[in-house]
Amino acid sequence: MSEVVIVTGASTGIGAATARMLGRNGARVVVNYRHSAAEARAVVADIDAVGGKGIAVAADMGVEDDIVQLFETADQMFGPPTGLVNNAGINTPSLRSIEDYTFKETMDLLAVNTAGLLICCREAVKRMSAKHGGKGGSIVNVSSIGALTGSPGRFIHYAGSKGAVDTMTLGLAAEVARDGIRINAVRPGLIDTPIHAKSGQGDRVADFAEKTVLGRAGQPEEVAEAIVWLLSEKASFVTGAILNVMGAQR
Repeated sequence: MSEVVIVTGASTGIGAATARMLGRNGARVVVNYRHSAAEARAVVADIDAVGGKGIAVAADMGVEDDIVQLFETADQMFGPPTGLVNNAGINTPSLRSIEDYTFKETMDLLAVNTAGLLICCREAVKRMSAKHGGKGGSIVNVSSIGALTGSPGRFIHYAGSKGAVDTMTLGLAAEVARDGIRINAVRPGLIDTPIHAKSGQGDRVADFAEKTVLGRAGQPEEVAEAIVWLLSEKASFVTGAILNVMGAQR
């Protein structure tokens, strides 16, 4: 596999699991991170150890200039990307009810989860599109079960940002389908990742997992398997799809 894949937010969780899995398939992987430099370097070391090639690139997915620089660095180091995984996402550090939301906090979240994702797609399409001389490619966006539930009393702004991801996935897939680019999304349910602790829910997996249909939380690697499949030619007739990876959770 000679693919070049950019994975945003790849220092921990689903992004890290995806980057490592791509490395095992021989890909050249751009491991994006914002603050977690040591964790990103560890992911790169794992990729290199299993026959892939990785680089860690610091960039804030809520800042357009950072996004452009991320793609330019990938161009310089590995060449134009054949794959993009829009995994980067942020939430607030504790639960919110409607009385708690602030404009700035909401806009900061939307900048990363929604606007930043769209700009990443823009940069990828510029490089992948046959219309621009590219060789095609595949993009996978990471959504959330919150897009279906709305996350009342918890994180409505986060849920809304992921609902937008779903909608943009459908529109983008149709827009670039004739340009050799497939765009899909995965919609994880309860997955055992660090995002819960970062949003003030350190015990959420332990408290809630047994109430799910399967009686457990998902693992990052289980979501990564779906992402890597969607990136691959095995999913060559799949575009505009949103794949639930949530163990029948509702």
